[in-house]
Amino acid sequence: MTELLTAVRAGRERDVPALLARLDQSQRRSALVDLKALRKEARDWHWHKQDRIRKALLIAGAGCHTGAAGCATWIGGRDLLGWTRSPYPLLLEALADRPPAWLGDVAHRLAARPATAEITYEVVSGLVEIAQCPVPTTEGFVRGWAETSQWQRKNPAPLIDILRTDRHLGVLVPRLFELTELPSSVAWCGEPDDPDHWPSALAVLAAEGLVERPVLLESCVTRLLRGGKPADLRFFLAVLRRLAPTAQEEADRVADWVGMAADGISTVAGHAQEVLGRLDERGELTARALADVSGSVLFRTEKKLVRAQLVLIGRALRREPSTAGELLPAVAEAFGHEDIGIQERALKLVARYLPAAVDPVREELALPAALLSPAHRTAAAEVFGDLLDEQSAVEPYGELLPPAQEPRRLDPAPQTLSELVEEVVVLARSAPQEINAFERALDGLVRHARTDRSALAEALREALAGQWWLDDGQLSRVERRLASDAGIELVVAVLLGRIPVQAVREGRAARTGTGTCVHAALAGVMRARLWEAADAVLSGGLPFLLAVPTWHTGSLDPAVLVDRLRTYQRLGIRPGEADFAQALLRVRRDGQHEAAAAADLLGTPEGDRLAAWLRTDEPLAPVYRFDLDEERSSSGGWAPQPTAWSRRVLMATGERPLIEQEFPRSFHWLGRPHVPRRPCYHWGESPWPWLATLPQDGETLAAWLLSNLASCAVDEVRGTAEPLTALVELGGPAAEATHLAVAYAMGARYPEDRLSAVDALLALAAQHRLDAALLGEELAVLLEHSLVKPSRLAESARTAAATGAYRTVLSVLMGVLPGLLAREKGPRGLSDLLSVAAECVERCGPMGAEPISGLAETAARGGSSQLVRQAVRLKTAWEQVPGPR
Repeated sequence: MTELLTAVRAGRERDVPALLARLDQSQRRSALVDLKALRKEARDWHWHKQDRIRKALLIAGAGCHTGAAGCATWIGGRDLLGWTRSPYPLLLEALADRPPAWLGDVAHRLAARPATAEITYEVVSGLVEIAQCPVPTTEGFVRGWAETSQWQRKNPAPLIDILRTDRHLGVLVPRLFELTELPSSVAWCGEPDDPDHWPSALAVLAAEGLVERPVLLESCVTRLLRGGKPADLRFFLAVLRRLAPTAQEEADRVADWVGMAADGISTVAGHAQEVLGRLDERGELTARALADVSGSVLFRTEKKLVRAQLVLIGRALRREPSTAGELLPAVAEAFGHEDIGIQERALKLVARYLPAAVDPVREELALPAALLSPAHRTAAAEVFGDLLDEQSAVEPYGELLPPAQEPRRLDPAPQTLSELVEEVVVLARSAPQEINAFERALDGLVRHARTDRSALAEALREALAGQWWLDDGQLSRVERRLASDAGIELVVAVLLGRIPVQAVREGRAARTGTGTCVHAALAGVMRARLWEAADAVLSGGLPFLLAVPTWHTGSLDPAVLVDRLRTYQRLGIRPGEADFAQALLRVRRDGQHEAAAAADLLGTPEGDRLAAWLRTDEPLAPVYRFDLDEERSSSGGWAPQPTAWSRRVLMATGERPLIEQEFPRSFHWLGRPHVPRRPCYHWGESPWPWLATLPQDGETLAAWLLSNLASCAVDEVRGTAEPLTALVELGGPAAEATHLAVAYAMGARYPEDRLSAVDALLALAAQHRLDAALLGEELAVLLEHSLVKPSRLAESARTAAATGAYRTVLSVLMGVLPGLLAREKGPRGLSDLLSVAAECVERCGPMGAEPISGLAETAARGGSSQLVRQAVRLKTAWEQVPGPR
């Protein structure tokens, strides 16, 4: 037994099976106690030392367990997994002397463990072979089986040969179609002629009778109807196509094809549409079924599917004109489609077969005809006559904008100890997502530490039991990590004695607020505030914090700040430097003359500084346009070729000497001049601490954040536009930097970033802070520098217009389109922008007496391209639609 433990400690896993064979049941149980203690001890070792004994410990512990449940738990332990070369052959050797039923029990218990079943597939498979028991069919085991087949493809044998030799094939293949998510090796199909192509292999196996073809066919149809990840659905569709359903099998599943065409992803819907077309040609699709599926398909956004469905309906009507009464109402769904070409196809189809329909159908079709573009109104009038006139009364247009976001007052700090502890625990266990919770808790800690610090410490110690920084024995590591994270845990750790008093003094004296980006600078400001609050919690010297915001944006009411300073004066307390500096940056300073006069009356240095700050009412730093190319050329010497970075349109900020003269060192970065730098790595972090630090200087903050915000369009980075919506809610003017940030985000690569841009655009419009001409100019510049793609801008514009803000969107596009129309060759996506502009004019009427510059020339080019068609549409709408000029 001692020899076994020695071998395990030395990491000699190859010796373990033979040593286990010498032990009887009693000796194994005794050794297991020591092995468990060793396993617990190893968890605190360095990973390299721990890794050396992991394999040996796994084999020895499994061999010493006498119960199947304990053995499975031991083998499935995550701390014993994670090697490059599997020890499972040795493990199976160590367990080979156990009864088959016992081994089968272990195998099925391991397969039932969701967290590790896939990883332990090899040992489970080996146990099944030894025990000759039924193969498990759990999700993890099936995934492991599929992935292992992928690993075996490194051998010369193709996938089909590997699967043919698998005696569990008939059981595991059907389960593959029931997985929540396919393994990546299966979902990635590759080329059909690839020897490792899963769909082709499964089709061959079905043809050879090794797997049941009806089961595969039914499984494919079921999964395609259920939906899921596009990659998974493409796999099931590939299998279905290679199974090549017969005409009878297609006819037996009409309802399934209808469901796929209506709700499936584009590729699935397209295949279902093809099947329905074949059924229609064979006379196996009723007019009612065709009308039902057409009503759904024609409502889809994919133009290819809509056009194909109109063709399918046209063929059915040519063959049987008497079905017009059932089919034409479905065609009318396309009258409201955004593509005027589809509208035209639908109108022509209705015009051709409307004579075969009865009067009630004609009246029914006249209702959606009012949705047709003005370009088709003349043709529609010829088709419907007086019926269209009766339905086409136009209501006065009204712009729909979201309600302007009103500042919300924040709740005061928690009054009771239990309420404060609850909020602190929530913050300590999850990253704060908004300013209210953090500032309430920080202020509450300062308040309660002054009244009863021991009770606060005792309650927090009990509530936060289990936090790593309470259990970690190395106080230096606790200090280092918490200081770098700059969260409320730093203050709590100081309160609970997990950070020495000397460290607090050093933290307050440290030079923070430095760095190469605004995020590092503002994190330094937060760090200075936290060290100052931690000192206040230790001393109990402050009744409350001055910088606690009044409103949800982080802004502070100047009258409230004056009242807080008055309380400090009465108590004879000097404010903390960082706390007061943050309060000045947060205080509203737009015309606050009464608050300035009240601050003067305090007769304190802080009151005088506040009064002067309110009266000056200047931005934190002046903002101006910065040309990277000019900067490169003026720097002297050889200049490399322009890059995507150098072409960017960005903003710089000037100097504000007052910050370095009167503010603490942690704030000095904010007052220095700054030119744009390359995007930093902070873009994925929560933006609320940065925004809440400068709630009255949104324009300055926008200039500093612009390099990162621009990455969503230029570098196609996901998520960098997330702070934009909150940014436009901040105080101060929304000038060039803010509008430039919105312009970049409107051309973002990912839809969620474009949605942030749309929200910001609508919020500015609702606040009456949007300068549509300025935004149009910024977009035109970005388009000229190829920093934004017209097609992505069109998506953003279409989304914003769809909310009802047609006039707002049109006013922006009027500054964008002339430059694009003036190009000799229209860029890709210009037709989409013209389409959005045309829809806006059709809804709200034209803006200005003259059409957009260059529009008439583009419309006169002739031809049937989308660019010309949309230009004609916009020109026609501008000339014919009534409304503002």
